[in-house]
Amino acid sequence: MEKINIGGQAVIEGVLMRAPRSMAIAVRRPDGEIVVKRDRVVPLSERFPVLKLPLVRGAVALFSSLVIGIKALSFSANASLAEGEKQEELTPLAMGGTMVVALLFGVLLFFVLPLYLTKLLVPVIGDSNLVFNLVDGLIRVLVFLLYVYSISRMNDIQRVFQYHGAEHKSIYAFEAGESLTVENVKRYSRLHPRCGTSFLLIVMLVSILVFSLIPKLWPFYAKAGARIVLLPLIAGLSYEVLKWSARHEQAPLVRLLITPGLALQRLTTREPDDAQLEVAIRSMEEAIEVNEGHKDDRLVV
Repeated sequence: MEKINIGGQAVIEGVLMRAPRSMAIAVRRPDGEIVVKRDRVVPLSERFPVLKLPLVRGAVALFSSLVIGIKALSFSANASLAEGEKQEELTPLAMGGTMVVALLFGVLLFFVLPLYLTKLLVPVIGDSNLVFNLVDGLIRVLVFLLYVYSISRMNDIQRVFQYHGAEHKSIYAFEAGESLTVENVKRYSRLHPRCGTSFLLIVMLVSILVFSLIPKLWPFYAKAGARIVLLPLIAGLSYEVLKWSARHEQAPLVRLLITPGLALQRLTTREPDDAQLEVAIRSMEEAIEVNEGHKDDRLVV
């Protein structure tokens, strides 16, 4: 079988797996049945080659992941309900609104709040542009870590984090060429260098460098607005860093650089049980079959 890149995401009682030309979501229902949703995918970069360019492809990948992730969460929320229960599916308008709210919350919490807190500290830290950006970056990373730690204590989120671990183990086994059985998959680590958690940490660090380019004399509202405008650039740079580290992960320096991201995954992943591994494996197998054209499923662009 041709070597392909597989990525994934934990959802409610399940796992989303994505291959280059397919995606599959597998969810465990309360009665024990695994339900699956499969789609063929045509990457936007095939229709618009300009989206393959470095920096551009990272911003596009982030936006695409948000869209697919919200759709997957909506499907898993319904599929994981007991028989007779059902919640309304997200309409395109509702999904768009959810994305806007999620993005706005993230920008305010991780980019605007640290800027405001750092502004309050100017009488203490002085007006050096270098010191200002370092303190701002430190606060941003601390807010991010506190957020991750806080949600990791929630019981429902811990279930999702177990599926996150199952996703990573399955991808590791696939990349190693192992047969996808529970016994094989469970031997692998739940920490993966290409995880979205590591990507978010890279975003936090890259933003320190990018935001240092914003003139310190600009008023608060201009600095806050510039941070929003610069987010696609930060996402693009962070994506390139993640891709580069994945290609050179055996190099000692790269292994050192990816260590913080792997350490953070100890919060965002948990050891899965066998039933959760079965779901992750099922999702991966379905995504691979559709990607290879063995199943004729609905086309998504």
